[in-house]
Amino acid sequence: MQAKIESLRASILDAMEKTETGRSLYELKLSFQAELKTIMGGMKDLPKEEKPAFGKIVNEFKQSMEAAFEARAAVVKQLEMEKKYAAERIDISMPGRKYKSGALHPITLVKKELIDVFSGMGFKVFEGPEIETDYYNFTALNTPKDHPARDMQDTFYLAENLLLRTQTSAGQIRVMEAENPPIKILSPGRVFRSDDDATHSPMFHQMEGLVVDKGITLCDLQGMLGEFAKRMFNERTKVRLRPSFFPFTEPSVEVDLSCSECGGKGCRLCKGTGWIEVLGAGMVNRHVLENCGVDPDEYTGFAFGMGVERIAMLKYGVNNIKTLFENDVRFLEQFED
Repeated sequence: MQAKIESLRASILDAMEKTETGRSLYELKLSFQAELKTIMGGMKDLPKEEKPAFGKIVNEFKQSMEAAFEARAAVVKQLEMEKKYAAERIDISMPGRKYKSGALHPITLVKKELIDVFSGMGFKVFEGPEIETDYYNFTALNTPKDHPARDMQDTFYLAENLLLRTQTSAGQIRVMEAENPPIKILSPGRVFRSDDDATHSPMFHQMEGLVVDKGITLCDLQGMLGEFAKRMFNERTKVRLRPSFFPFTEPSVEVDLSCSECGGKGCRLCKGTGWIEVLGAGMVNRHVLENCGVDPDEYTGFAFGMGVERIAMLKYGVNNIKTLFENDVRFLEQFED
């Protein structure tokens, strides 16, 4: 048995010298303890008079090996620390890493610029909910369930009476219900329509405006849009109104701006016409005013709505709306200051 103990001591000490991690030393200690348990289990087969001497030998062996494990643990800990420090060492002679600062997205830039333009004209900003009721999105805007104008907008319905808003005009209804004229608000936000091609996206951003007061006319609308065009593009930009139809305005107009690329002479961007359609507008339909508790015989108003992406595409010469949502760093870097 003495020979077995000495053999175990030699093999464990040899293996211990080769350990370089706390994990390997721990596993070696478990192996030693299992071997020691086997040796101690043989005590029951010894004569009674030999058991005390054997027990003393085993205890001394156990204590000496535990001391050896403890000493090796301190060495292994030091080795592990040295490896860690070597791996984390910083070479201060190397050049530093340069981190590029971020920049605002072109849609955000245009949105902020639009808000600045109209805030300068006295508009205050109102942001309504993106999930709307059918009433605020359609019915209150003179578009009942059987109205053919609903076919103009492919809608994402969440329930029978709940939907993702197709226009931020719903916010105008909420304001007219809560406030008395005069009203002058700008309603920006995301809207959703089941439409997807080079110039349309299922999700896009709108910027709609509403003015309600006594004596408001279509001339006021044209004058305000003319000021908007000059501030947003350049002083030479002209505005043209064309008759159109929207259920919530009467009369309704499509608004064109002279092409910023060719100055109205005709080019590929404006398809040779010299004009580019940018938004819809009109005088608020008297039924809409009545739905909101506003007397249409005392007050009139105008409303307008534009796609923020549409303005961004014109302002920055982007020919595909999807480019604005692809998060291509090469594209976005062009808008850094």
